[in-house]
Amino acid sequence: MDWDDVRMFLAVARTGQILAASKRLGVNHATLSRRVTTLEERLKTRLLVRRTNGCDLTAEGEIFLHAAERMETEMLRAQASVGHLDSAITGTVRIGAPDGFGVSFLAPRLGRLIARYPELRIQLVPVPRSFSLSQREADIAITLERPEQGRLVSSKLTDYTLGLYASKAYLEQAGLPDSVEALKLHPRVGYVEDLIFTASLNFSGEIMRSWDASFEISTSIGQTEAVRSGAGIGILHDYIARQFPELTRILPDVSIKRAYWTTYHESARDLVRVRTVADFLQELVSEERRMFL
Repeated sequence: MDWDDVRMFLAVARTGQILAASKRLGVNHATLSRRVTTLEERLKTRLLVRRTNGCDLTAEGEIFLHAAERMETEMLRAQASVGHLDSAITGTVRIGAPDGFGVSFLAPRLGRLIARYPELRIQLVPVPRSFSLSQREADIAITLERPEQGRLVSSKLTDYTLGLYASKAYLEQAGLPDSVEALKLHPRVGYVEDLIFTASLNFSGEIMRSWDASFEISTSIGQTEAVRSGAGIGILHDYIARQFPELTRILPDVSIKRAYWTTYHESARDLVRVRTVADFLQELVSEERRMFL
């Protein structure tokens, strides 16, 4: 069995598309398709159902995927043990992050990493509702909870806090609420409820039974902008809201605590570029930890 054929199968299984996998590997899509077909012939089984809009794994493909990932892990360990793995920090590392952390904190700071390692390429993408680390939609994910399933390596990045905010202009017009009960007299900004994909995003439930937002936005950056515009009162990340002097923290005794985690697949443990980026994220947050709490 040719390892390159297995590597190409893994790329297709993780992206769900031959074209996307070919772009990731830097090979012609026809060549990749032919190599996967060769692998299927050698295994005497069908691994993929090929459709016009992508590929699905067969039952045999699912079984082989787990075996192929074990092969990949052993190959990475073998290369690392003889010093042939990522001797230079080059290549692409994709970071998936929640929009607030990714846009407000990481985006202005990742240039330092590129300056340190000029041959490294960084991709910063939002973590969508259906995000899957197991299919390598990112090399490193910043998650709101520590994953409990899968062959993943996770470490706590930092705790952070959220609080109630309104714009100064809004408060001048509507008045300052002096209790949680008084919030019911004000328009509220919150998440689109049916798009809350994790219990960690249910901030409002810790403040009042029914937040009943009049303006629902599915991103934290969007909520911040809505509150800044005077649309109402919102539960905002403190480290984001503090950047805007036009925002006022109200009911300061009301505070919510959450955490960010860095997570990557265990087969990437021996990739120097992935470890380097993961360590850099820890370094960044450690330097500015006070801003999160």
